[in-house]
Amino acid sequence: MTEKDYDLIVVGAGTAGIPCAVMASRRGLRVLLLDKAAEVGGSLHISGGHMSAAGTRRQKEKGIVDSVDSHNADIDRISRGSARKDLVNKATELAAPTLDWLEDNGFEFAPEVPRLVYGHEPYSVARTYYGPEQGKSILHVLKRLLDDALEKYSLTLKLNSAVSELLRNEKGDVHGVVLEDGSAISSRNTVLTTGGFGANAQLFEKLEKAVLVSAAWPTSTGDGLLMAEKIGAAIVGRDTYLPTFGGLPSPDGTGRVRWSDRPLLIAAERPPYEIYVDLKGKRWVAEDEPSIDAKEHALTTIEKMVFWTIFDEVGLENSHPMIVDWESQKLRDQANVLPGVFSGQTLEELAERAGVDALGLVTTVQKYNSDLLSNTPDEFGRSFRPSIISKSPFYAIQNHAITLITFSGIDVDTQLRVLREDGSIIQNLFAAGELLGSAATMGRSFAGGMLVMPSISFGKWLGQTIGIN
Repeated sequence: MTEKDYDLIVVGAGTAGIPCAVMASRRGLRVLLLDKAAEVGGSLHISGGHMSAAGTRRQKEKGIVDSVDSHNADIDRISRGSARKDLVNKATELAAPTLDWLEDNGFEFAPEVPRLVYGHEPYSVARTYYGPEQGKSILHVLKRLLDDALEKYSLTLKLNSAVSELLRNEKGDVHGVVLEDGSAISSRNTVLTTGGFGANAQLFEKLEKAVLVSAAWPTSTGDGLLMAEKIGAAIVGRDTYLPTFGGLPSPDGTGRVRWSDRPLLIAAERPPYEIYVDLKGKRWVAEDEPSIDAKEHALTTIEKMVFWTIFDEVGLENSHPMIVDWESQKLRDQANVLPGVFSGQTLEELAERAGVDALGLVTTVQKYNSDLLSNTPDEFGRSFRPSIISKSPFYAIQNHAITLITFSGIDVDTQLRVLREDGSIIQNLFAAGELLGSAATMGRSFAGGMLVMPSISFGKWLGQTIGIN
């Protein structure tokens, strides 16, 4: 049975989908918002919720001088020119008005923002914002706006409603969706905001050419990408994957990480007493390298993109927390109990327990110690070398290259219309959010706040403009 009742169908009730549906319904459009999950919000439930914007009210209140041009220049620098300039320009132009809009609708800022954040390559000025509850701070605002729109406007929300395919006419134009139960629903326009595919190992390996160790939201399975690809949409960003730097493996062996128990590996926040070694027990980067971006790129060059931080009792006592929110005693207690955390009375014992080549590890530590004692320059250019690694017990923390977001996505034009391989437009089909691939606005890098903020902005902009032309 076909229902031709909607001006707009939005598939995915998350960071981009909610503002799109809300703003479209406020314009008087009849809108259907669909999500396969039992609740709205998607990855906002686990996201850090970082947003970047230049020229905001909050910056001006704190005396911070910033501009869209400066924001664009920073993204170009951080991404090494690999992001799409047209979409970056659109995102940065929309960012400040969107952030101010969130504030107008009750968004609670963490008191310290805007600030410089060193978890990614930092901007030249403080333009990163977030709330005290991270992504959930954003979701609280979007949920209030959604509830208000459901009550006042022609907006319908259907949860537990997975979409299986897109409806097309004889010309190939999209005119609705088919749900998994087989029911077809027609619309004048359709927007896909289904997120990334960081919870789909098979698709991840196909597009990103890497083994998936995931911290992504479980519903991030690439549904929208697969549906669009099936009708000829172009997939872009295949060669831009970059991992997030380090995470502990989950005890359940599911290929996921324990994001809440993540190692603190940012030199600006915790100067490292440890060394990093690969499976062969060899070092591969300067551990005090201030650029997390440089470390992330170096990580892609080592076997299986897995490494261990190696330190001794002196390091444990003087450089903490080694793992976010862990006291030193907790690490001692969890060693050889929790997967990924090891200790040994000797380096050989540590290597055996951690799964690292023992001879390689012993040789590496001996050279590190010898170079430090003889004041020989470090082979990787490390300058912060506070002590040798010699006091037992010795410790190792296993780190995987992890995936929070995905870089490949659907190709769109600057109006966010989905494109085919030949550059032609698939009529009546639009996309926003992580479905575009984070490479669209960040390139092969992590530019802070340039996934969440464009997702909200692009979704909101589509809701305000779709169908006007």
